[in-house]
Amino acid sequence: MKTQTERILMVMNILTWVVFIGLAIQAGAILVSYGVSIVNPAASKHLYKEIDLSSLKQFGFWHYTLIVSFMVAMAALKSYVAYLVIKVLSEIKMVNPFTMEIARMLERISYFIFGVWIITLFYDLHIAWLAKQEVGMKENYNSGEFIFLAGVVYVISQIFKKGVEIQSENELTV
Repeated sequence: MKTQTERILMVMNILTWVVFIGLAIQAGAILVSYGVSIVNPAASKHLYKEIDLSSLKQFGFWHYTLIVSFMVAMAALKSYVAYLVIKVLSEIKMVNPFTMEIARMLERISYFIFGVWIITLFYDLHIAWLAKQEVGMKENYNSGEFIFLAGVVYVISQIFKKGVEIQSENELTV
C-alpha cells in the first residue's frame, strides 16, 4: 500500500509531465509562428496566443527576432527544468531519499532556473528599452520570481547534500 507521500509524488510527476509537454509545445509554437511570420508578414499580428508584435517587426526585424528568441529560450529552458523535475520525481525513493544523484539534479535545476532568470531579465530590459522608443511594447517586469525560485531550489539541493553526508555517516556507525 502506498503512503500519502508516495501518492503525492506520483500526482506531482503526472502534473510535471503535463507542464513539460505544455512548455515544449509553447516553445515549438512560438518558433513555428515566427517562421510563418517571416514568410507572411501579416502573421506577426497573431504570433502565439494572439501576441501582436507587428509594430516591433516594423521597427526592426532584429529586435523582433531577439524578442521572439527570448520567448523561445524562456519556454525551452522552463520545459527543460520541468524535465529535470520529472527525473527527480521518478528517481527519488522514499526508503532512501537522500542520494548524491538527486542532490546534483536539484542543483542543476537551480542553475537552469537561474538561466531562465538571466534570459527573462534581458527580455525585460529590452522590452523597457523598446517601450522608451515608443514601439508599442508594454513594460512587463516578471524576472524577479525566478531568482527567488533558483535560490530556494539551490538551498534544497544543499540540504540534500548534507542529508547524504549524514546518511553515509549513520551507515558507517552501524
